[in-house]
Amino acid sequence: MKTAIHPTYFTDAKIVCACGNVIEVGSTVKEIHVELCSACHPFYTGKQKLIDTARRVEKFEGKKKAQAEKGVSATGKKVKAVKRAAQKAAKKAAKKPTHLDETEA
Repeated sequence: MKTAIHPTYFTDAKIVCACGNVIEVGSTVKEIHVELCSACHPFYTGKQKLIDTARRVEKFEGKKKAQAEKGVSATGKKVKAVKRAAQKAAKKAAKKPTHLDETEA
């Protein structure tokens, strides 16, 4: 076997989060920088924090806002299907002759 092929292991390596939290762990890298950690991640904190680096969240919210202004719901196909079924039922009920018409009485 070859000797000295394994990377150096640092027992006091630091993970530095964007929120400022520093965690000491063992790693082959001396210092690691991350955007989220257990102190600021929404899953662990219960708070919603949107991290938007490419403006994706704003674009999505803009689409939802435009749909709300037009009156289009988020579940378009389901709503349309229900509306169509209600219209068919109304037409069917309108075509059915009643048993007691005013002209016969």
